[in-house]
Amino acid sequence: MPLPNLDRLVTTGMLHAEPPAAEEFAGLLRSGLARLTDAGHAALAPESRFDLAYNAAHALCLAAMRWHGYRPANKRYLVFQVLPDTLGLGPEVWRVLAKAHELRNRSEYEGAQNIDQRLVTDLIGACRLVAQEVRSLPPPAP
Repeated sequence: MPLPNLDRLVTTGMLHAEPPAAEEFAGLLRSGLARLTDAGHAALAPESRFDLAYNAAHALCLAAMRWHGYRPANKRYLVFQVLPDTLGLGPEVWRVLAKAHELRNRSEYEGAQNIDQRLVTDLIGACRLVAQEVRSLPPPAP
């Protein structure tokens, strides 16, 4: 089902229109849910829980985008920004994910490790909302 906002991003080159693939969707869903489960283990270091929750959120948001027939061209964060279009989720979710993305980049590229428990808790909560919505999607049409 075409989405006007995402179609506009295709015309700018930020997204590619690509038919969904059931196997890819299932793999992203499985990966996202496994990482989300692991992120919930309080015995892990906050940095580990953050990494797991961030990667779970990315996989699940990408699964939603792929379900609709789109793929980001080269910007990872787009999967979070289009959540209102792909899953109907509002700023209370995508703002947390955008903040996590900024911190992930600072950590990956600058070595910054300012991960606090509140952000980890908020990230896991946002990711759980994404997971709930993605799980409610029917399998992609062949």
